[in-house]
Amino acid sequence: MAKKIDTRAVGLDVGLAFIRWLTGAENLHYGLWTGLEVTAGNLRAAQDNYSTRLFGYLPEGPLRILDIGGGAGETAKKLLALGHTVEIVVPSAFLAARCRETARGATVHECTFEAFTGTGPFDLCLFSESFQYIPLTESLPKCARLLAPAGQVLIADCFRTAAYRGRAVHGPQPGGGHQIAAFRAAVPQAGFAIEAEEDITDAVAPSIDLEQRLFNVLGHGVKRVSDEIHAKRPAAHWALARLLGLFLSKSRRENLMQRLTGTNRTSEAFRTYNRYQIFRLGRAQG
Repeated sequence: MAKKIDTRAVGLDVGLAFIRWLTGAENLHYGLWTGLEVTAGNLRAAQDNYSTRLFGYLPEGPLRILDIGGGAGETAKKLLALGHTVEIVVPSAFLAARCRETARGATVHECTFEAFTGTGPFDLCLFSESFQYIPLTESLPKCARLLAPAGQVLIADCFRTAAYRGRAVHGPQPGGGHQIAAFRAAVPQAGFAIEAEEDITDAVAPSIDLEQRLFNVLGHGVKRVSDEIHAKRPAAHWALARLLGLFLSKSRRENLMQRLTGTNRTSEAFRTYNRYQIFRLGRAQG
């Protein structure tokens, strides 16, 4: 039986190669654009600003940190350089391999957070743009079991505002995450309290505009080549379309073209339907 092509792994590989070429690093997170012109040339500086802001919420170290959803390992690499001990939980085999290469010295667990069987205790559970992918019923309660008595949770991620009423109502919109009200209700239920929080929505929102401009440039190239082949080699165009259909369903092809040619993913839409928040949680007292 032929093996299924892992299009996600291929996409990650290509995407990371592009980010590495553009910035010299493999950061997968938003940038913090305060004081910077929103251009591809400033992406590395914006992402470094993001890391600096996030690390400003770290408690006194050295810490034993569980980096949940650690991406390609860039954040863990920086944490190791600061003298912390880091374990990474990442479900993608491709990203786990990148973490082992990038964050040498970190322990990498190739699994979902829900399936993670480590016992800790950890001083910090870190979610950098990964909190939204884990059910609220799983994330904070499991952190409570893994943390040392004085341990903390640090979250930087998108949360949906009350204005967002679902894809069926608004169509695809940038951002994502749990409803902010539901998160705030889940915090005390898991035995935590919010010690610090910051709304950085306006500072990260331009990342959406930059990303969409990049996709539109790629989309222009794809459409230009497709139109030329269709006009000059219609049989070849038909064959290429059939070949593409072997790898992507019709709905996925339509979604891809929407990303490549659409204009509805904007920083304005991001601000309407999301709050990008940094939260530091500690155990509730009493």
